[in-house]
Formats: sequence, C-alpha cells, structure tokens
Amino acid sequence: MKNMTETTHQGVLAQIKRGAHELLLEDELKQRLASGRPLRVKAGFDPTAPDLHLGHTVLLNKMRQLQDLGHHALFLIGDFTGMIGDPTGKNTTRPPLSREQVLENAQSYRDQVFKVLDPEKTEIVFNSTWMDKFSAVDLIKLAATHTVAQMLERDDFGKRYRSNQPIAIHEFIYPLVQGYDSVALRADIELGGTDQKFNLLMGRELQKHYGQPAQCVLTMPLLEGLDGVNKMSKSLGNYVGITDTPQDMFGKLMSISDTLMWRYLELLSFRSMGEIAGWREEVAQGRNPRDIKVLLAQEIVARFHTQRAAVDALAEFEARFRQGVLPDDMPEIAVAGTGGQIGIAQLLKLAGLVASNSEALRMIDQGGVKLDGEKVSDKALQLKAGAVVVAQVGKRKFARITVQ
Repeated sequence: MKNMTETTHQGVLAQIKRGAHELLLEDELKQRLASGRPLRVKAGFDPTAPDLHLGHTVLLNKMRQLQDLGHHALFLIGDFTGMIGDPTGKNTTRPPLSREQVLENAQSYRDQVFKVLDPEKTEIVFNSTWMDKFSAVDLIKLAATHTVAQMLERDDFGKRYRSNQPIAIHEFIYPLVQGYDSVALRADIELGGTDQKFNLLMGRELQKHYGQPAQCVLTMPLLEGLDGVNKMSKSLGNYVGITDTPQDMFGKLMSISDTLMWRYLELLSFRSMGEIAGWREEVAQGRNPRDIKVLLAQEIVARFHTQRAAVDALAEFEARFRQGVLPDDMPEIAVAGTGGQIGIAQLLKLAGLVASNSEALRMIDQGGVKLDGEKVSDKALQLKAGAVVVAQVGKRKFARITVQ
C-alpha cells in the first residue's frame, strides 16, 4: 500500500494538473513538492490592456490554487517587455507601448488581480527592476545564448519567416527577456497559456545556462469566449470582464452553450472535480443544464462582486425570463447546424422567427434580435452544437432553440 505521504503528493499533483494542458516535467515537479519547500510560482502579464477578463483568470485561478497549497506566488508585470511588443500570434508584431501606457495599465492590473489572488501570499514584481540595470553588453551576452535557428523554432516566427513577412530584431529579444525573468526570480514553476510554451521553455534553458535548477512549466488552455469558438478577447466582444456589472456578468455566463459550460466549470470554478462530475451525471439523467449554469454564474459573480450581488443578479434574470416576460406557450425548437455550428441568421430562419436570412440581418441591424435577453449586434455570430438559447425577434416572437 502507498504511504500517506505518497497519497498526499499525488492528490496535490492532481490539483495542480486540473484543467492544465501540459506539465513539463512532472517528475521534476514531484521532486520539488517532496522537498516540502514552498515553490516560487511565476506567471507574467504584459500590461498591454487595462482590463482583465475571465480568460486571464484561468492562470490566476491556478496561481490561487498553488497559493492555497502553501506556495509563493510571483505575479510578474512585464513593464519592460511591454515596451518591446511580443508577437500576437497572428503573424504580426504587437505595437510597443509607451512607458506612460505601461504604468497606467500596470496599476489597473494591481487593482484587479487581488479579486482572485491572496494579497498576503502574493509578491508583485516588475521586470524593469532588473532589466533597467542591464547594459548593452549584458543584453548582447543574453542574446548570444541562442541562435536565429533556435528562435525560428517558435511557431509564429517560423510561419512569418517562411511567408517572407518581416521579423524585427527586437522581437527575438522578447522571449530572451521573458526567460531571463525566471533567472532573476529563481522560479520553480512558471505558468502560461499554450501560446507561450516557447517562451516558458526559454526560461528553463536560461536557468540552466546561469547554473540554476530548471523551472517546471505548466501550460493552461486558452479559454474560449462566449461564442465557444474564438479565444476570449475584448476586441472580439466575446468576453466576460471581471469588472463587468453583476447583471452583465450573470447574463453573459447564462448565454454560453451547455457544452461550453463544462469547460468553464473546469477552468473557472473552484468547485471540486468530484462535484462537477456529479452534476454531469445529473444532467445525463435529465436535470436541466441551466440549473448548473446558474450555479456557475452565481459563483463567478460572487467572486468578483459579493454574494448579495449574485443573489440579486439571479433574481433579476428570473424576473426577465421566468416570471411573465416570456410567453407561457413559447415553442421549443431544435435546429441542425452545419459542421457543428450555425449562423445567427440561419438559426432565426429555421426557428420560424423570420422569413429569410436577409430579414434576420435587417432585424439585427435594427436592434430587434435578442438571445437570452442580450441584444445581438454581431451578424456573423455562430452558435455551436449543444447551445440552448431563448431567441426573441421584435416584441412578440420567441422560441427556445436547441442547436443540434
């Protein structure tokens, strides 16, 4: 039989790996955990936007989880790297920010992260602290640790090189600086999105170069937005901001598909996986998934506002959708998509709420289309298979639609 220590370490490792995409290297992390020493857990954020959304909190939640396990969180604000401009992953260079923009956005980060992290167990650090002290000679020595061929192994660099798109020299500096941050902080483990894997591994290599134990790397998936397709992004409008009003936050979360709901529970909820598994079984046996969605929405609203706000948001939602606002004889309709999804215009047409796609688009332009009480403005909106929505066209046409 396994002894109690082994069982405990396995349980801790399972918690750390919850929702994660990849852990490198698991054996190394086991050894660090077995030492009993609090680990130095690093996650870096470039202050390129002043507002955080739930997609950002996937990493923050993991940091909080590690804090609760007794480890030391290093929340790195990349005020130096933010002025370099990391490639966005869209084969273009992200525009660098001015020092003033960086500092303004950095303050916003500081104001918001403690909605998730424990301020008593969090050390906020800025990489300008050590990078501003770098001389030109120091930077050249850092650059000399890697070749151009190694840099082109980064997927977006390689694609741009092969398609003859320009790559500025300073862009090669970015992953080197991010990697050096791990050296400066003596990180034991670094968290990042799957799109940051190259940069996270750079930290391992540079720590080896500077004679330090190489950090472990934990990559987290990129959270899909409300559309269930694209990465959550403010620019795409498919996001839930952590400073949204309780009513907006609740309504947006109630609008996600029943399929996406489980992914949000895994990545955003603090409920145990056992409890979530129990809910899956209940839904499979006939429980309305909307009941589970309410629990998720209330949990998130309470986290970023108050428990009272969560209760009020639910009451307002029910008042709009369950106490006479919707007709008692509202039809329930199933529509079939193509390739696992369906466009909003086709959805409304197949549900019999409009006569044609053109009428649907015209009604969207006029502000006359709502899904779950939220006005639709995106005429290219796609709903994935599994979505269940209450659609409204004009003042009198309603339908509860399931996308198959």
